[in-house]
Amino acid sequence: MIAELKGAGKEYQTGDQTIVALQPTDLQLNEGELLLIIGPSGSGKTTLLSLLGCVIYPSYGDLFVAGQYVNKLNAKELAQLRLQTIGFVFQNFNLLAPLTAEENVAVPLRLLGVSRSEIKQRVAQALETVGMTERRNYLPRQLSGGQQQRIAIARALVTQPRLVLCDEPTASLDKNSLKLVMQELRTLAKNGKAVAVVTHDPRLQQYADRAVEVKNGYVKPIEIQKVSFDE
Repeated sequence: MIAELKGAGKEYQTGDQTIVALQPTDLQLNEGELLLIIGPSGSGKTTLLSLLGCVIYPSYGDLFVAGQYVNKLNAKELAQLRLQTIGFVFQNFNLLAPLTAEENVAVPLRLLGVSRSEIKQRVAQALETVGMTERRNYLPRQLSGGQQQRIAIARALVTQPRLVLCDEPTASLDKNSLKLVMQELRTLAKNGKAVAVVTHDPRLQQYADRAVEVKNGYVKPIEIQKVSFDE
């Protein structure tokens, strides 16, 4: 187990109103599995992902990530936990336009103060993992959407995280690119990473080991439906 929520939830105060973004939730995320988090916009699924990613603190309940009790960490400790343990993959890739593919992948390692020689080695390995070695010197604008997302996955992997969190990673992709990216994420899970993918597309269930649905802030497990993209 890499992450666990115990009765953890999130609420926000807006004037006199209390908005509950996520109801008290019990959830475990394990290494070696791909967890799909399904739900419509505004359901609370991104809030759940933000908790797992140590981007926000729970308003109540307990959150543990990589054996650390997140509730008690200060902002600096939280940032360090994110950088060392968690890789993020976003819908819009978030690549830096002036940098080449390999320079984008190297960014987290530079933040960690890794030596130049080790950066070179780890970036090359990450690019090879996602099959993008031949495009290492390309700028983001020279890459297709699917290729940019694979670079983003390489950037998430380069710190050798135990947990990979993906927020709608296929929403901007065509069908073929979508399949490639999900196959990459599935392979990461098989190789021992804990992978969580937020999506509104139930067809991604065919790649998941387990799935939960978030609706009106409530999280419940659902049975996986192996629906083909061709249907």
